[in-house]
Amino acid sequence: MVKEKISMETLEREMDLKNLTPDIDMGLRSIAIPEINRPALQLTGYFAHFENERVQIIGYVEFSYLESLSLEERTERYEAFISKDVPCVIFTTRVKPGPELLELARKYQVPTFSTNRPTSEFSAELIRWINVKLAPTISIHGVLVDVYGEGVMITGESGIGKSEAALELIKRGHRLISDDVVQIKKVSDITLVGTAPDITRHFIELRGIGIIDVKTIFGVASVEATHTIDLVIKLEEWNKEKLYDRLGLEEEYTEYLGNKIVSHSIPIRPGRNLAIIVETAAINHRQKNMGYNAAKELYKRVQNNIRNKRLEHGE
Repeated sequence: MVKEKISMETLEREMDLKNLTPDIDMGLRSIAIPEINRPALQLTGYFAHFENERVQIIGYVEFSYLESLSLEERTERYEAFISKDVPCVIFTTRVKPGPELLELARKYQVPTFSTNRPTSEFSAELIRWINVKLAPTISIHGVLVDVYGEGVMITGESGIGKSEAALELIKRGHRLISDDVVQIKKVSDITLVGTAPDITRHFIELRGIGIIDVKTIFGVASVEATHTIDLVIKLEEWNKEKLYDRLGLEEEYTEYLGNKIVSHSIPIRPGRNLAIIVETAAINHRQKNMGYNAAKELYKRVQNNIRNKRLEHGE
C-alpha cells in the first residue's frame, strides 16, 4: 500500500491559491495528514493538543483577532504559532496578512497562501480534496471499465481475455478507465475509486497486435480518468468439476483495502460473449441496488407455486 504525500506546488495549483511567499522553497514541506486546523486557541498562546502537522487555515475571525492586538503582541503570538513546524498557512475570505506576518513565514520557511473564497466553503472543498489525494492506495492487476455507469473491475489470470473483453465493451459504447494495472484508492469506508497509472493511461495491450491507443482510435468519449469500483468480475478457466452459482441468491464479495465489493466468478469457455455477460452483470447489479433481485423473485415464484400445488392436493 502506497503512503501518499501532497506537495505544496500541487496544493497551490489544484486549489487555485495565491502564493504570498514565492521566495520560500516549497519543496521542503508536504502534506501527509488529511485534516485541517483553524488556529483559534493557538493564537491566544494555548498549544496543548495542537495538530501542527495539519494545513492551517486562518479565516476572517482569526485574522480579526490578530488585528485587534498590538503590533508587538501580534508578532509574538503569530511567531509562537508559525514556529511549530506547520506545513503551510492559508488565509481565506480576502484577508491580507501584514508584512510582519509574512516576514515570520519567511523566517521559519512556512509557505503562505491566500484565497478569496469564504472559509467554510474553502475548508470543505480542501478536506474533500486532501482525503482523495491521501487515500490509501494499492495497485491491482486487472481492467476497469465504466459499463452503464457501473465501475466494473475485470480480473483473472494473464492471457485469459480481460483486455479483449474491455475492447469489445469499448466498441459497444462503454468507457475504459484502466487496462492491465488499476490503482485503487479508498476514499471512504464504502467507496473505492480506480484510476490508471499515468504511463499506461488510455492504452490497451492486445496479444498478437501490441499496444493500441483507445483514445486516439475510438475518441475521447471512450475513456474516463477515474471511476468508483462497484462490481468485480473474476474470469477463470472452465472447470467441469467445480459447481458454479446458477441462481445468485447469495452475494460473493472481494475485499480491497478493507472495503467489500460484490463479485461474480465467470467461467470461460470458447464461444462465450464476455462483453454481453459483463453488460448484463452491470445492469443486474444496478437493478439490485434499486431494490429488485431477479433471483429472489424467481425463488418466491417457485415457493408460491409449490404452496399452491400443496393446497390443490389438500396437503
